[in-house]
Amino acid sequence: MSAGEGAAVTARTARTPRLDLEPLAVAHADEMTGVLADPALHTFIGGAPLTAPELRARYERLTAGSPDPATVWCNWVVRLRTENRLAGTVQATLTDDGRVAEVAWVIGTEWQGRGIAREAAEALVALLLEHGAHTIVAHVHPDHTASAAVARAAGLTPTDRVEDGEIRWERRVC
Repeated sequence: MSAGEGAAVTARTARTPRLDLEPLAVAHADEMTGVLADPALHTFIGGAPLTAPELRARYERLTAGSPDPATVWCNWVVRLRTENRLAGTVQATLTDDGRVAEVAWVIGTEWQGRGIAREAAEALVALLLEHGAHTIVAHVHPDHTASAAVARAAGLTPTDRVEDGEIRWERRVC
């Protein structure tokens, strides 16, 4: 997958039985500010909730794309169709001509425990594999059992590597 193909991945909406993974847009920032407002979401990743202007600025940077031409940023919001509400985000950073994808997910507290993160992560991994990714990587805090369960459901397995205090999970396909 070349950088051009990476842009095609990030521009595509993916659908699951309950969710739409919509390409991230700056216009999502206002609604996402509420979704991501719970400080508990930052227990394992650090930081604090962003204000609407801060989140808009972040989304502007993300949608502009990576300054490194060898890296493609792919970001989606997770929409729960039955409620027509945003519930979180998924993202992938593509390197090595799209063969390696580092993925992450965040689901707002209100929607946790409903399998939304699992469903979104599975869809994200399937989309990346469909577009030529060979290695999918996630970093999960060792105490974040819910995120570890999501990684496992998406077909990733933990490695013995720890990076910045997080366990590296991988899925490799040939």
